[in-house]
Amino acid sequence: MRSREQKFLTAILATALAAATIFAQNSQAPAGAAKQAPINANAPPPPPIVRPLANGKGVIRSTVDLVQIDVQVVDRDGNPVKGLTQNNFRVVEDGKEQKVSTFEYFDVEKVETAAADDQTPITISLGAIQPQAKLQEQVKDRRLTVLFFDMSSLEPDQLLRSIAASDKFVRTQMSPADLVGIVIFGNQLSVIADLTNDKAFLERALAALRPGADAQLAALADAAAQPTDFTSTEDTDAAFTADNTEFNIFNTDRKLAAIEAVADILADIPGRKSVVHFTGGITQTGEENRSQLRAATDAANRSNVSIYTVDARGLLAEIPGGDATTGAASGTAMFNGNSVYTQTQSREDSRETLATLAGDTGGKSFFDLGDFGDAFRAVQADGTGYYLVGYYSSDGVRDGRWRNVKVSVANLPAGAHLHYREGYYAPKDFGVYTTEDRERQLEDAMSSETPIVELPVAVETAAFRLNDAQYFVPIAAKLASSALQWAQKTGRRQTEFDFAAEIRTKQTNRVVGALRDTITVQLDTARFAQVQQQALLYQGGIILAPGNYTLKFLARENESGRIGTFEEDLSLPAPQPDKLQLSSVLLSSQLETVRKTSEVKTQALAEDARLQSSPLDVEGQRIVPSVTRVFTGEQTMYVFFQAYPPAKSDPSALRAGLVLFRNGARVNQTPMVEPAEIDPKTGAASFRISLPLSSIATGRYTLQAVAVEAGTEQAAFARNYFALRATPQPPAAPASSPTNLPAAAPASPAPAPASPSGN
Repeated sequence: MRSREQKFLTAILATALAAATIFAQNSQAPAGAAKQAPINANAPPPPPIVRPLANGKGVIRSTVDLVQIDVQVVDRDGNPVKGLTQNNFRVVEDGKEQKVSTFEYFDVEKVETAAADDQTPITISLGAIQPQAKLQEQVKDRRLTVLFFDMSSLEPDQLLRSIAASDKFVRTQMSPADLVGIVIFGNQLSVIADLTNDKAFLERALAALRPGADAQLAALADAAAQPTDFTSTEDTDAAFTADNTEFNIFNTDRKLAAIEAVADILADIPGRKSVVHFTGGITQTGEENRSQLRAATDAANRSNVSIYTVDARGLLAEIPGGDATTGAASGTAMFNGNSVYTQTQSREDSRETLATLAGDTGGKSFFDLGDFGDAFRAVQADGTGYYLVGYYSSDGVRDGRWRNVKVSVANLPAGAHLHYREGYYAPKDFGVYTTEDRERQLEDAMSSETPIVELPVAVETAAFRLNDAQYFVPIAAKLASSALQWAQKTGRRQTEFDFAAEIRTKQTNRVVGALRDTITVQLDTARFAQVQQQALLYQGGIILAPGNYTLKFLARENESGRIGTFEEDLSLPAPQPDKLQLSSVLLSSQLETVRKTSEVKTQALAEDARLQSSPLDVEGQRIVPSVTRVFTGEQTMYVFFQAYPPAKSDPSALRAGLVLFRNGARVNQTPMVEPAEIDPKTGAASFRISLPLSSIATGRYTLQAVAVEAGTEQAAFARNYFALRATPQPPAAPASSPTNLPAAAPASPAPAPASPSGN
């Protein structure tokens, strides 16, 4: 079950924009595992420990509209036709002739017939950034094949049969021209062997594959029954059987996303790549999976990858109603033949997607095979030699539509024919993204291990204890207004943002909290001119238990689709009842009173809830965190922190002050003051100290907050850092306060703990 999280969103816009309070649900995602070392070729047979891949999204690439088509030209006997030139080839896209810009022939046959003792050892790491010049040299005239085992759909016997066929291929069919890699997908996508021509290494890698927890996922992968007049379901003797349609949608998307990721990690390797996909079938549940299927085929065509799908169930005479591993069907369908029809239809449905993947990427699909060697022979036959033809499409419209490609060759010998992929999906601008496209873009950005810096974003966090089991972690993100694209609509300027945050545990990488909001800002001409000189500030927060976490924050500007991400480690210490402890020290130059405004609208993706106040609300005002922690001499710094006294202590006896250090030396300090506010339920004492900066020299400072309990030996301190720059001189305008966007309020972790004090 999905846990519900409370979000407290407050819209504050400097001098005019103010707040709306909205709440949303927390979302969860499957956790990944930590990176581990790949198999050592000189080691004994490796255990099933693999190198995970971050969904293939960890490589920075520039996007260009170069279309590359691998064209195999064979004579009537199936032998490659060599010696053709660029002038022999004619490429037509959607009826328009294209100018061939790049041209190269890969003479795989030459290397394939070379003596085995002349073979040069080659290893190409999958998913790693490598020099293109070196890659070009390594893959020249080579056949590149990746064996991809979908452990989430393969039953143990199917997996063993696939491994045996792959081992036979490596030992008896693999030629000197072949570079072979091995990738598996279960709970995550992992490489167990990089592209290599080392047969002994590949044999050891295959020996490490065994049916296990990943393979057991196949038992959960059956498609939901199609609506018919008669039902036929397995009788599990359970009082209630949940509808697993939602699970199947998710499970199918994961399988297709894994194929997309494999294509992505092969994109930077030049030449034609073949993926032999061993699977127990992929069943779509309707339109829900169509977007992900298109994304997978698009990624394969963009990366010049052909997919050869192999139904590892092989040639099987199915027993009506299933074998002894399946419970007897319930209902009336078993008596009228409908159960047999449903059983057969389910198998055919699971093959339709495999045929689409193969057909749309220039590969082949293999069903009802007793010998999987036919699939390997087809891969080798399709890659004995090919021409890599590239062109820049004359169609500059980035609409994401399918484009048909036709290739013809002049002066071909009689009986010769061509084999090539017959089209591709055009690039797509953000403006024509569907809802599914936009969601996938956010998911890919959130799962990527590489920071995205298209949209500059700075983030500041802190931690304030709500009670012994919960912390409130405020999240403030600053965006430069001048870097945004504003749409002009009916005399007003408008921009829209998606903000998302995900919290994962350090130890297990499990998602325990998330924020997600869409915020629209509409300004008239005068307000737009004012806001253009300011920064936009988003405020949010999340509730977490003590522990060590990783925060990933994402902001997307929805006019252009540009994204910025930010990552940070969070350490929330467990309470120590016998010691005085301090919260984070939060620095600000701005206080705001919460007001409502029509200029900012927030769409939260869940139900409303109630939270009376945030720890940042003191004496009717909210302190706005400084994200950059850069101040000027004419400003006043507001320092906010909390002290948590030992059990049975008197919070009113607490006193706190500030000490400034510069270059390791103490340069200033403030008097000790009483708490500005004491929470009667938790005893937390809030301190807000104003520090005029006009008398302090410019430079970088360490600010230390010190708290003591009068009459005891209890004392604690916490630190933060800031930079002070000179006050701008006329006629330069003074630094303006940031414009504040609505804030996502605290979302509690999953499972949801007790509500914080004040709910």
